[in-house]
This record gives sequence, structure tokens and C-alpha cells, in this order.
Amino acid sequence: MSKFPSRIVRYGSPVLKKKAAEVQKPFADIRKLIAHMKRVMVESHGVGLAAPQIGIPSQVIIVQSPKKILGFVNPKIVRKSIEKSAEEEGCLSIPGIFIPVKRSLAVEIECETSRGERVQIKAKGLVARIFQHEIDHINGILITDHLGLRNRWKLRKALKQIRQ
Repeated sequence: MSKFPSRIVRYGSPVLKKKAAEVQKPFADIRKLIAHMKRVMVESHGVGLAAPQIGIPSQVIIVQSPKKILGFVNPKIVRKSIEKSAEEEGCLSIPGIFIPVKRSLAVEIECETSRGERVQIKAKGLVARIFQHEIDHINGILITDHLGLRNRWKLRKALKQIRQ
């Protein structure tokens, strides 16, 4: 049995709206956390997951790339392309809701691997969108925060049903 939560935290939980804590070295148990998050994400049919989504307020994310699922610690966006696109996004913490979110088409990320190695990653397309979505999560930002007041008002009943 895992010591990490296996349930996705839903909209309305305070952990989703707080900036997650930076992970300090040594990265004890981070590889185990990332492996656990991968299992939860795959079981939930997601393409990315942030630690706050399972109730852990740490800056750890996983991202589905074309080849495999990768885990990252303390990720930060250091560059964004000027070119943007609005695409519908869903979120495991807000099931059944899809919102058009305008995001950069390419990003450059600075982060650490589960072994504590500093790396820079360039991503474009869907992988860039996943990085931006998951980094939003560790900063306490949800896809609903990208909506204007009028559109958020339209979703109030659906969001109330999802709220924990």
C-alpha cells in the first residue's frame, strides 16, 4: 500500500488554490512520489498531473510526452513563445468541464529531475500546453481562473456539483 494519496483532489479543495512548496534537496522519496503520480494519472486517463492534485503541496509535476511519462521537480517557465493558441483544456480535478485556455505554443522550462539534476527543456505543441497547465497547478492556478467573470458565472452550478 502506498503512503501517497491515490485520489484526485477536486475543485474546491484549498490545496488547489495555494502555491506549492519548492522541494528541497535531498529529494527523499521524490522518485517514489513520481512513480505513484504516474500510476494515478494513467488510471485517471490524464496527460499530466501536479502533486497538489493528489493533496501534496509540493512542486512536482508529471507530463506525458510522445515517448513516455516524465517527472519534474521545481519546474519554472523561463521563456514563452509570443505565438499563442486558445484550445479547450480539461482537468482531472474539474471532471467534465472543458475550457478554452490561451497558451503559448512553445515554452522553455528550467527544473530538476528526480535525481536532483538541473535541466532545461524546450517543449512545443501539446507538451508545451501540458507543462503550462501543470505549472499553473503548482502556482495555485486552475483552468477556471482563465475565464472571465461572465463565463465563470455560467459554470457556477456545474462547479458547485464538483466541489468537495
